[in-house]
Amino acid sequence: MSAAPAVSAPALAPAMPDTAHPPAIDVRGLVKRYGDRTVVDNVSMQVETGEIAGFLGPNGSGKTTTIRVMCGLLTPDAGEGQVLGHDLRRDARAIKREVGYMTQKFSFYEDLSIAENLAFVAGLYGLRPVKKYVADTLADLGLTSRQNQLAGSLSGGWKQRLALAACIMHQPKLLLLDEPTAGVDPKARREFWDEIHRLAAGGMTVLVSTHYMDEAERCHRINYISYGQLVARGTVAEVVAGAGLTTYVVEGKAGADMIALDDRLRAAPGVEQVAPFGAVLHVVGRDAGALKASVLRIAEEAGVRATPAETSLEDAFIHFMHGAKDNMA
Repeated sequence: MSAAPAVSAPALAPAMPDTAHPPAIDVRGLVKRYGDRTVVDNVSMQVETGEIAGFLGPNGSGKTTTIRVMCGLLTPDAGEGQVLGHDLRRDARAIKREVGYMTQKFSFYEDLSIAENLAFVAGLYGLRPVKKYVADTLADLGLTSRQNQLAGSLSGGWKQRLALAACIMHQPKLLLLDEPTAGVDPKARREFWDEIHRLAAGGMTVLVSTHYMDEAERCHRINYISYGQLVARGTVAEVVAGAGLTTYVVEGKAGADMIALDDRLRAAPGVEQVAPFGAVLHVVGRDAGALKASVLRIAEEAGVRATPAETSLEDAFIHFMHGAKDNMA
């Protein structure tokens, strides 16, 4: 898969949130039901102006539904709040005009060129003159050389770039991205995030849902939703610390011995997670004392090395998943 072209490098440090202005998103107690299923369950969230906020959670956790409520596409069954200063319930049309929403699926006309798709979007927003908006957007997103290429023939990275171009063409104040980098290669993902940081540095607020831990770590703050309920929020360091986990690394030799060691550790007191990485096992638990005793005892008996390690965001992610109740079960 070919990647999109490199874009101008943004500042490596994310722009700081603009605390002089009210939050771009300030919603409280959001509830959305489908029949007897509560898909979004009492979710409250704030995203500061100029912030890049991550939205994490397993598949089916309610991320997409929450995003659609916040951009005015769905009406909540309960809850209230403001998006860009507009009332969530009364001002859905105004919210839609000032938000750019990039969906999970590529939703453009595949038998039209890049430029033709952007011209169509410019018409929907009433942007005039259309040719100037299209030309400027093509240049900003590095698409000028491919403007006549059919959208259906684009690789994942280029489709992603086209989708982002269409979302920011009307210069929205808030960008909502629903798993925007799923299915694209690492180079295209990095370039996409460089572009997001450039936009945020220019004052745009971004809320992005993702399954990639490295992407979550590029956000100012993250919000973790599991089966409809928001269970953690804060900086990455705050969320990891809030999980209350202790981690050990057990190093041995790849093969049957490590598989047997994995089995022993999983059955030991205080051990909640064991994740193999080649000839290394990451062992995680909440009871620091019990975990330490189990890991050191088993490592000594097996003749392998065990050392304390920093808990990762992925460890916290798995911990939150295990501790949540499936609202669809």
